[in-house]
Amino acid sequence: MQEIDGFLLREIQTSRHSGDSDCEAVNDTDLPTRQNSSVLNILLVTFPFFALVLAGFVAAHRRMLPLDAIPGLNGFVLFFALPCMLYRFGASTPIVQLLDATLFFAYLLCALLMVGFVVAVSLNKRIGWNDASFGALVGAFPNTGFMGVPLLVALLGASAAGPAIVTIVVDMVITTSLCIALSRLDGADEHGASKAAKSALKGVLTNPMPWAISLGALSSAMDYELIGPFAKTVGLLADAASPVALFTIGAVLARSQIRVKESGHPPILWRDFLPVALFKLVLHPVLVLLVMAAAVQMGFVIERFTMVVVVLVAALPSASNVALLTERFGADTGRIAMIILFTTAAAFFTFSGAVALLHG
Repeated sequence: MQEIDGFLLREIQTSRHSGDSDCEAVNDTDLPTRQNSSVLNILLVTFPFFALVLAGFVAAHRRMLPLDAIPGLNGFVLFFALPCMLYRFGASTPIVQLLDATLFFAYLLCALLMVGFVVAVSLNKRIGWNDASFGALVGAFPNTGFMGVPLLVALLGASAAGPAIVTIVVDMVITTSLCIALSRLDGADEHGASKAAKSALKGVLTNPMPWAISLGALSSAMDYELIGPFAKTVGLLADAASPVALFTIGAVLARSQIRVKESGHPPILWRDFLPVALFKLVLHPVLVLLVMAAAVQMGFVIERFTMVVVVLVAALPSASNVALLTERFGADTGRIAMIILFTTAAAFFTFSGAVALLHG
């Protein structure tokens, strides 16, 4: 493990002194470049991101932001701002990074292991396949799109976007579809699995983020650049993605809590949400680190910087959009919202701690 920590540390140091545009992103956030960087300095970088989440939570909780307006914010981020941000990163990332098969399958293996493990330990008399499957989804699906990409770019530079985008494809196309299919295993009718498959496929095809990533990858492969007015429009929307998305995360979490209270939902037992939250924040990044280190030992090529990025992706809190899926598929929204809320609050410390650990 000391050997693994050593080469992860050397990669972060190398990435900070590479002299390219990534260094400008790091300097803009005042991230320390010395080996003995303190946790406090890292918290100074991560604080604004989590502060925006808190601002959104407070705004919705105190009804300064009408609950009916939250779907509009979410729609703006999902269909306009975030796709433009992902397109811009995809178009500026070398196509080789976006087609990294080793990274894709290594991360996919970790996602499948997490889903299988969380489902296995969650199933009981109170938690059926539906609730266990969506619990597994929040245990394996980091908030990479809304939070991870902008946060990792601020920490490590623009080159961090490539590996993060690969993980988004895995989580949105495969992990989400698998968990939706598993959630239908205790469906009331015999066509539950068929309906789940169709719903999962429809969700993938109508989600703009995979399409934005694909168009960005195509632009990268063709070395294509948008002409002036279109590039400016995409740039404005992309710049709005990070702050609005983070604010929306908090608002969605607050709305979920409010709706659970208004519905008369029984108290959520800590044993139904805390273990899954800890699996997400601790087990997931450790698993990713071990699997990728094992792949390197077996002779597969995974760059050290890529490993750093993907381990930090796994250390992110659970994806907030899973709460929306639970509403659609009739799962226990209160339990899922509690997992997302806990991981988001705790990640301010655990994610910052993971960054500090990788800095030695």
